[in-house]
Formats: sequence, C-alpha cells, structure tokens
Amino acid sequence: MSPLIGLVTAFLVTCALTPVAIRVAHRTGMVDRPGDLKVQSTPVAYLGGVAVFAGVFGALATTTPRLLIPLALALLLGLFDDRLDIPPRIRVLGEAVIALIGGALVPAGSGAIGVAITAVLILGLLNAVNLLDGLDGLASGVCSASAIGFAFISEDPRLLALSLLGALIGFLVFNRPPAQIYLGDAGAYLIGVALAILAALSLSSGDGTSTSVAIWAALPLIVAVPILDTLVAIARRLRAGKPIFSGDRSHIYDQLCDRGIPAKRVLVIMVLAQCVLALLGILASRLSSTASVSVMLLSAGILIAITVRAGFLTTDGGP
Repeated sequence: MSPLIGLVTAFLVTCALTPVAIRVAHRTGMVDRPGDLKVQSTPVAYLGGVAVFAGVFGALATTTPRLLIPLALALLLGLFDDRLDIPPRIRVLGEAVIALIGGALVPAGSGAIGVAITAVLILGLLNAVNLLDGLDGLASGVCSASAIGFAFISEDPRLLALSLLGALIGFLVFNRPPAQIYLGDAGAYLIGVALAILAALSLSSGDGTSTSVAIWAALPLIVAVPILDTLVAIARRLRAGKPIFSGDRSHIYDQLCDRGIPAKRVLVIMVLAQCVLALLGILASRLSSTASVSVMLLSAGILIAITVRAGFLTTDGGP
C-alpha cells in the first residue's frame, strides 16, 4: 500500500468508526467524568484510541504487521487503565514490557543498543503524549504535526507516519473543541508508541551513515512540544515538592488557559508551535551533520529562553 493510500484509508476508517466508539463508550460507561482538573462539564466518551488504531491497522496489516504488535499492546494497556485505573507500579511494568517488545521488533539500529534506544523512546513518548492529552484536540493536533515531520525526514517511516496522520485527522473531526470523544489513556499510549516507532524507523534508516547524525538532530524538534510540556510539568512539580506523577495544572497548556487565553486559542498556539518545529526538523534532516546539530541546538536554546521568559517554570509559590 502506498503511503498516500494509507493516509486516505486511515482517515476514512477512523471517521467511520469514531461515532461507533462514542456510542459504545457511553453504553459501557467508558467515559471521562467531570472533575477538579477536567475541562468538561459533562461525561465525554473514551475509546478514541480504538478508532485511531483501527485506522492505522487497515493501512499496516498487509504491509508491516509487526508494527501493529506494540501498538496493540499499548492500546490494551491503556484500555485497562481507562477502565480500572490500574496502580502506577503495574502500569509502569506494562509500559516496560511494551518498550522491550517494541525494541525487539523495531530496533533503532543494530544489536542491544538499538533495542535499548527504541525502548527508551517508547517509555518517554508514551508518557509525554499521555501528559499532553489534557485539552480538546491538543494531543491529536500536536501529534498530527509530528507525524507530518516523520513522513518527510526518511522514507522508511512514511507509511506509518501518513497512516497515523490520516487516523488523527479523522479523529479530530470529533475531538476538536468541544470534544465528543477523548483519546483516553488507550489512545495516548498508542500514539506515543507510534511516534517512538517512527523515530526508531527513522534512526535505523540512517544507521551507520552520516545521515544518522542529521536524523538524531531532527527527532527532538519533531516531538518537541510533548517533550517540552512534560519537562516543564515535571520541573514545576519537583520545585513544588509534589510527586512527578501527581495531577495538577502545571502543564504549559494549563498555564496558558489559567492566564485567560481561550482554550481554542491555546490549542492553535500549541499545534502551530509543533508545526514550526517539525518544519525545522525536516530542514535539519536535510543538512550536513554540523548544520543539523546547529539548527537543533539553536531551536532548543530559543525554546528554553521562551519557557523561562514566559514564566512557565515558576511555581505558585514564586520563582
């Protein structure tokens, strides 16, 4: 299947199945209920991840079915978490198993190091996307921009990247504000693992060549918004003496909303930021080793400066 056909197929399948997922979620009680840290005033359906997986499945089942294994495992772990709110230790154990399986199936290079790199990518991005999923359309919109970036930095991940993009766009039809359905942990874990696999495929395509340096430089830019938001949230929690896995409003998107910026505008800001960073990542992937690293470091420096200047690291108790 060509990548463009994969994009269209994933879009159509996800568009068709998301309304079904909404109905099933409400009938089975798989909904996110209002709470102190929630943005909605009424229960909203989970199971968006099932529709996204179905869209990706249709594109990959006959071409690269091995990629579906870690994606399916991530979906299942998230479904259990959505339904049972499993303890953190069990969840982390499940994430570690998925990371090792993903590393074995899609190593980001040769030998044990390649397996380890993919495993670390899975653990990091699975949790980063889950933490980003706190505003209508945010995780699906930002990760759509990341998928576009992966589609253009290397040929190997293109089918999965465009299939993921098609599924996310189809899901956004129902997830845009005000959302009719959420990704849930199942969808967030699935997308995080998909981004990690895309990164691993990109790295393996340049393994052992000068291209790999440019790819390494491009990757942080293509997933910069989830990474930065996670680091800001962790830093604020540590400074406030709170557990890093505790829920609060320390995320960049929460802080922007708390400053009076409408949620829809925050969504646009975050997605546009990732679009710009993905374009910089694509640029870096096409430059020489030295130039690509320079683009990445300059972009990182600007992001850090903006983060500090805007006061995103400031806790409630002061700077």
